Amino acid sequence: MRIATKTIYDNGVSQLNTLQAQLQKTQMQLSTGRRVVTPSDDPVASARALEVSQSKEMNVQFASNRSSAKGSLSLVDNTLANTDDLLQEVKSKIVAAGNPGFTLADREALAKELDGRLQDLLGQANATDGSGAYLFSGYKSDTQPFTRTTTGATYNGDQGQRELQVASSRTLATSETGTAVFENNLTGNGTFQTSVDPNNYTRGGTGIISPGVVKNTAALTGHNYTLNFTVVPGAAGAPSTTTYTVNDVTTGTAVLSGQPYVAGQPIAFDGMSMDVSGVPANGDIFNVDPSKNQSVFQTMTDLISALRGPSGSPQAGAALTNALNLANQNISNSLDNVLSVRASVGARLSEVDHLDSAGDDLNLQYSSQISDLVDLDPVEAISRFTQQQTTLEAAQKSYKALAGLSLFNLI
Repeated sequence: MRIATKTIYDNGVSQLNTLQAQLQKTQMQLSTGRRVVTPSDDPVASARALEVSQSKEMNVQFASNRSSAKGSLSLVDNTLANTDDLLQEVKSKIVAAGNPGFTLADREALAKELDGRLQDLLGQANATDGSGAYLFSGYKSDTQPFTRTTTGATYNGDQGQRELQVASSRTLATSETGTAVFENNLTGNGTFQTSVDPNNYTRGGTGIISPGVVKNTAALTGHNYTLNFTVVPGAAGAPSTTTYTVNDVTTGTAVLSGQPYVAGQPIAFDGMSMDVSGVPANGDIFNVDPSKNQSVFQTMTDLISALRGPSGSPQAGAALTNALNLANQNISNSLDNVLSVRASVGARLSEVDHLDSAGDDLNLQYSSQISDLVDLDPVEAISRFTQQQTTLEAAQKSYKALAGLSLFNLI
């Protein structure tokens, strides 16, 4: 069998190139610390590593979204805390306004102070974040939510809640609407509201009605009612007789008729109970209507107007007491609503913290998976590099010896 010298050279060079390429690949793996340097090194692992890397990048983006959500929710929570403090202060002023020793000047001073608190409350409602976007205007973040009017304030925003995706399957609201915080405040006791016909005072009545309570929810009708008082003067020095009738305005029927009036005694009907104190005049009317939503700005405006109302007569005193009772109940409802919204915001902040923790764990898992797929085992690689280096050196020496063979050396 004859083997040409060229064949010997070609095979030897080819083997040396192969060994050098293997050595170079191992050296590149050692320098990068990666087993898969190019997709051709391990197509399956490379494809899987790309999928995991994409998932990891999405997780990083979700973490950034959570950071933004936490910042927005923290601003909302801080503003609600300030609102809570303001409303607590207003409640204390309402209690102070009931002081019978207050003069007209005292009440005017208190009205001016409450007007300042109303301006402060509007400032909180129109609060912005660091970039100038309004917190409580819904999607219309560049529109001032509230504008003051003679009866309270007008809401200029919408009912949208800005949201961010904070996890692969979770989208979180990062804002609250001005309606939800400052306007969705039920009047009265939250089920029904008692009020006084303004003409009662012109008739000389001094009746004061309580906010009332629900005694039996199953008996509630949601209808409108009136309490109509009739006073029959006594004859020959005998005391007058006062009775009342409860009319269901919605159905046009009498629920109670000709009931004797005793100041402070409960008046109960259709699952509700309230009492009237003072001295109602003949023809006086008290209303009982289902609770409705009312802006806290309207409540405070009505309160300020009541403080600036007439004084110096029993009727004026009764009007102020009724107004203060109503304002106190409505401000309490506003406080409850703010606390409810704040609890919702706090729950979302807590959820973001839990999602952050879960996201960190997930990030570690992704990193571990990528490492298992493409990272290099340095001990194995160094051992392989040494072996390949020894093999290459042996091949080079054997090729040199083989290439040096010649029959002419024997002549």
